[in-house]
Amino acid sequence: MLIAGLDIGTTGCKVTVYNAGGECLGRVYHDYPHARTTKEHEVDPVLIWQAVRGVLAEAAKQWPGIGGIGVTSFGETFVLLDENDQPLLNAMLYTDQRGEIECEALCAALGREKLATITGVNPHPMYSIAKVMWVKANKPETYAKAKSIFLIGDYIVYLLTGKARIDYSLGTRTMAFDIRKLCWSEEVFAAAGVNPNLFSTPIPIGTSAGTLKPMLAEELGFVLGTIVACAGHDQVAAAVGSGVFDEGVAVDGAGTVECITPVFYGIPEGNALSEGNYAIVPYVEAGKYVCYAFSFTGGALVQWFVETLAGYAASDAAKEGTSIYQQLEGCEALKAPTGLLVLPHFAGAGTPYMDYGSKGAIVGLTLCSTQSEIFCGVMEGVCYEMRLNMERLKKAGIGFKSLHATGGGANSRVWMQMKADILGLPITALRSAEAGGAGAAMMAGVASGVFQNLREAARKMVVERETYQPREEMHRQYSKIYERYAKLYNVLRPLV
Repeated sequence: MLIAGLDIGTTGCKVTVYNAGGECLGRVYHDYPHARTTKEHEVDPVLIWQAVRGVLAEAAKQWPGIGGIGVTSFGETFVLLDENDQPLLNAMLYTDQRGEIECEALCAALGREKLATITGVNPHPMYSIAKVMWVKANKPETYAKAKSIFLIGDYIVYLLTGKARIDYSLGTRTMAFDIRKLCWSEEVFAAAGVNPNLFSTPIPIGTSAGTLKPMLAEELGFVLGTIVACAGHDQVAAAVGSGVFDEGVAVDGAGTVECITPVFYGIPEGNALSEGNYAIVPYVEAGKYVCYAFSFTGGALVQWFVETLAGYAASDAAKEGTSIYQQLEGCEALKAPTGLLVLPHFAGAGTPYMDYGSKGAIVGLTLCSTQSEIFCGVMEGVCYEMRLNMERLKKAGIGFKSLHATGGGANSRVWMQMKADILGLPITALRSAEAGGAGAAMMAGVASGVFQNLREAARKMVVERETYQPREEMHRQYSKIYERYAKLYNVLRPLV
C-alpha cells in the first residue's frame, strides 16, 4: 500500500507519495490565486478544492495503490457552507484585518487572560472566531444561511469523506477550542454569540475521519476504502515529519516563514507564553503540547534580497555557471560575523511581538559594505530573531538542546552553520524538505495500518543528512552582537 500527505497552503497545495518502506516516490503541486486589498485578504475555497482534486487525481494516476491520505493545512482561515455545501463567501486569510472590533468585544466579555487560558492563544483578530463574529455582525443575511463552518483542513476532509471532523491542533487556531478539555469551549462560543454546532467534531490529531466517498474515489482514480486522516495544522504536521516527539528537541522550519516548534509536557503555569504570543497546541501524544516561535520572513527575506538587490551576483553567477547563492554566501561568510543588524520585520513582526506595523531595517552599512556581506547580514538577522524567541521561551520554562531543520533553508550549509553558531545549539538538517507532507503521510500510514505508530513511521521516513555543531568562538562573537540586536526593535519601532 502507498500513503500520501496532502499539504494545503495559502497559495497552493501539494501531495507527496510514499511507499510502505518510507521512500518518497514523488509529489504533485497545483497553485491558486488569492486576492489582497488594503485590509481584505481572501482566497476562493472553490479554487482550493479544485486544486486538491487535481493533485490527487494526478497522484493516483502516477502512483496507483494509494490507500491512505493525510490532510494538513494552514490555520485560522474558515469557510461558510450553505445547505448545499456551497461556499457563501471567500475565505478570509489570517492577515485580513477584519475582526479587530469583535476580538476586543470578546476580550471585554471574558477577559484577555481568561480567554488565553482557555484557548492557549493570545487573543488576536487573526483567529477564526473573531472573523466569524465579523461576518455575523456585517453580513447577517449571509451568516444566517450558513449550515456549517470549516477551517480549510476540515473543509477538504469533509468534501473528501462527507464527515465533519477537525483535529485538536487545527481547532486551536479558531481561538474557541479548550486546550485542557480538548473540546469546543461553550463559554467562548456563548460570549461570541456563535453556535458551536456549526463547527466540525474535534478528534485527536492523526485520527481517521473516514474513507473517500465511493463516487469521488472512482472519479479521482483511488481504490474504494482509501482512508483520510486529519493530519493537523501544518506546523504540527512538520514536527511529526521531522521526527520530533519529545522534550529537548525542536523543529526548525526554515521555509518562507522561519518557525521553531518545541515539544513539552503539560501546560506551563503562568502567562509567560501568552505574553510572548506563543500558542499552546495539543500534540500527537497525550499530555504533550507544542508552541510556535516564528518570524514572518525567513526564506522570504532571502528571496526578497535575491530578487531586489542581487543584480551583480546574479550576473556573475550566470557568467560562471554557478548558483547565485554560492556567489552571495562566499567563502568568507563563516569566518566572522558581518556586524550588521538586520531587523527581519519586512512583513511585520511575528513572535514575541506580533506587530504587523513593524518594519524591516538594515543598520550598520558603510561604503565598504558588499553585496555578499549584506546578504549574510540578512541571514544573521533571521537567526538573531529566533535566538530572541528562544530566550523568551526559556524564561517561560520551554527549553531545547538541539534542532531538526527542514525546509529550503536547511539546504544552505552556510545558513545552517551560522544558525548553530548564533543559537549555540547543534542543528541536524533532514534529507526531506517536505516535512509537512511527510508528517501527514506518516499519520495516514498509522491510520491505515501501514505503521503501528508514528515513531515506527519516523524510523523509516525521517532521514538525517548532516549535523552542524556550534563553534565556541563564533558563538561568543555573535553573542556580543546579539546583545545590541535585542534592543533594535524597541529603538526603531517609535520611528516607523
